[in-house]
Amino acid sequence: MTAHRAGIERVVTSGTFSLDGGTWDVDNNVWLIGDADEVIVIDAAHDEEKIAAAVGTRRVVAIVCTHAHNDHINAAPALAQRTGAPVLLHLDDRLLWRQTHHDRAPDGYLSHHRRISAAGTEFTILHTPGHAPGAICLYAPELGTVFTGDTLFHGGPGATGRSYSDFPTIIRSIRDQLLTLPPETVVHPGHGASTTIGTEATDLQKWIDRGY
Repeated sequence: MTAHRAGIERVVTSGTFSLDGGTWDVDNNVWLIGDADEVIVIDAAHDEEKIAAAVGTRRVVAIVCTHAHNDHINAAPALAQRTGAPVLLHLDDRLLWRQTHHDRAPDGYLSHHRRISAAGTEFTILHTPGHAPGAICLYAPELGTVFTGDTLFHGGPGATGRSYSDFPTIIRSIRDQLLTLPPETVVHPGHGASTTIGTEATDLQKWIDRGY
């Protein structure tokens, strides 16, 4: 049998993010990784119809939430009902999840170094708290890619100015879990443009040098 690489697709959806009494307009990256038969969905945000159209007739192996801020999970239950796929979240974000979906729990909980496979590709869960207590990244070494949610962006770490977040914690998460990856690893974040570990490492080093 000939090995094949899973494809990566980005679907951009638009809606709002709400926390601590404020609401902001946001565009989210929804990542689909798979082949012609099956796919994994990372962060089902805002628009179940648009995501389902991108999935097409493929089987959804799992709907993985990088964290439980409402703009990353608000379409997850509807997409799960439509596709039959389980919604997976890190246990430490269950309180944030309940703020959006108080009547429906995730179908399973993720843990550090758990592995998920789809379309012949294995993803390793990296627990990267800081932006949220249960924030995770998904590393796919075969694809040379890490999906970072709101932990790491093109331009630096995710925001930590709201409830359940902490700046020193996110810097330690990035230092210990992401900067240890090969510098050429492509970073696909939850918002905005993609980047690489090597591109972001130089600027992040200044925070690490300050003792974070």
